[in-house]
Amino acid sequence: MRIGIFDSGVGGLSVMQAIRTRLPHAELLYAADTAYAPYGDRSEEFLCDRSERIARFLREQGAQMIVVACNTATAAAVARLRATWTTLPVVGVEPGVKPAVAVSAAHRVGVLATTRTLASEKFRRLAEAHADGATLVLQPCPGLADAIEAADAQGSGLDVLVDRYCAPLRDAGVDVAVLGCTHYVFARELFERALPGVRLIDTADAVARQTARFADELVERGEADASTSNEPALRAWSSGSPQVLANFARRWLDLRVDVQDMHC
Repeated sequence: MRIGIFDSGVGGLSVMQAIRTRLPHAELLYAADTAYAPYGDRSEEFLCDRSERIARFLREQGAQMIVVACNTATAAAVARLRATWTTLPVVGVEPGVKPAVAVSAAHRVGVLATTRTLASEKFRRLAEAHADGATLVLQPCPGLADAIEAADAQGSGLDVLVDRYCAPLRDAGVDVAVLGCTHYVFARELFERALPGVRLIDTADAVARQTARFADELVERGEADASTSNEPALRAWSSGSPQVLANFARRWLDLRVDVQDMHC
């Protein structure tokens, strides 16, 4: 079982970790497109092109499924990927509006995400389908994903930026906030500090569950083997600096991984 996972950078490692916990025998192929990050301010056409290139690269490495571990890339490109590879399971991530609304007693939910995610047609449809009468306080966070990649485990001023973006949510009286970018999970403690008493929702576990369902289907159809792989359990590539990805994985996840250059 080989599962390809990609993100604009390190944020998708939070999704990768959740998948690794749920599917410990799968071989995970992680691609970080750091040379072209951040995705949040890129055009939809650019994001579709990069997503197709990376998905093709992961397929060449043997991926039997693709997980788009990036909210921005999912919003822009997941439909294109599914149309291009009609028999390939493609899992996307999206801000957890539905579960957030379900647990909000005040019916006031904050959504923290990239500018591109919040402006996308996919997010508009998501909000219309699941807001269910709740007030959604949408907060774009330009530069935050980059800051998280650059920060050390102590924050390095990251707390100031997180607090700035959380201030409108505090003022609006939200009782639930959605971490609508996979990078934000790595700053969860800072969000908890900036939003005291507010419940935080991320979707890594939900993505891992959906990935596991697709994996079961592949095994049932005889297209994948559920046994332990003889290959390394995790392989990783970066279009930017492999060392940056390796250092981040070690610092934030205590995970040692050899990262190769990705050319695509």
